[in-house]
Amino acid sequence: MAKWMEQLGPESDIIISSRIRLARNIEEFPFPVALTKNKSKELIKKVRNAILEGNTTLKNDFEGFELEELPQLEKQALVEKYLISAALVDQAEKSAVLLNKDESVSIMINEEDHIRIQCLLPGFQLNEAWNTADKIDDVLEGNIKYAFDEELGYLTSCPTNVGTGIRASVMVHLPALTMTGYINRILQAASQIGLAVRGIHGEGTEFTGNIFQISNQLTLGRNEGEIIANLKDVTLQIIQKERDARNTLLSSNRIQLEDRMYRSYGILVNARILSSQEFMKLLSDLRLAVDMKIIEGISLNVINQMMVMAQPAYLQKSAGKPLSVNERDIRRAMIVREKLTSMK
Repeated sequence: MAKWMEQLGPESDIIISSRIRLARNIEEFPFPVALTKNKSKELIKKVRNAILEGNTTLKNDFEGFELEELPQLEKQALVEKYLISAALVDQAEKSAVLLNKDESVSIMINEEDHIRIQCLLPGFQLNEAWNTADKIDDVLEGNIKYAFDEELGYLTSCPTNVGTGIRASVMVHLPALTMTGYINRILQAASQIGLAVRGIHGEGTEFTGNIFQISNQLTLGRNEGEIIANLKDVTLQIIQKERDARNTLLSSNRIQLEDRMYRSYGILVNARILSSQEFMKLLSDLRLAVDMKIIEGISLNVINQMMVMAQPAYLQKSAGKPLSVNERDIRRAMIVREKLTSMK
């Protein structure tokens, strides 16, 4: 289990995780889209050596994997745990990843950029994630010459990442704002002030389980501290609005709210077939019930774990064989049922 799945952080009733990602490129290599396979291998070795064989405190904490050597299910499981991107998997023959022991840090090599340093922590810990990512960035920059322009900053494959190269994001659970109909207003306001709102697995993915990823859109013209501070300020406002909406629901529709939560819990502990979409909807209700102390005895980190345990690759890995969609739905229901009943 990755650190964000096993532990809870500040504001964990609403903020599932915080992430900092830094995009960097190496001066003497073309961008990944133009890399030959031989050049990509050379670049992978250069980055691996900077971390794994350099005289750094990081070398004993990281392990490297070339994606073309990993089974498909292993690669997909890393995507499901938010440790790598689907884009990295798409070009597995030229890419690699370095992971630290608690899986709070991943360094993707040859995704859209040569290097993507990611720090993922539980709860609302943007500053802590930034501090970790910044230290790793310093280690790499001490061994590798980055593509950098004095006026523009760090040069990246996509123009929207030029400058600091930073993407700060939070994964938030906003069921009450959705139930009360205010979520669209919140999302529109976030977009108007330069923030991107995406689905659970990032760009191009749908909103499911009332979970949203909110991040900065531009990296040029502001320093890292300003970008993080802006996202923190907006997130704190969203947290307060979600809590206000929860209190409104509780005071005006308590019986209806409790009925919905207990029905969802009842399905989760008794169902024999659960589709991915139905599971995420029911899990959202259960998470809200746990947050509001309507249902007790279930911890949020277990709910975080189930989010990943119920994903297609994990289900097939745990079964030890490929599964059809129907077989996955049956196994998903079994795993969720066993996980929840074991806590009572």
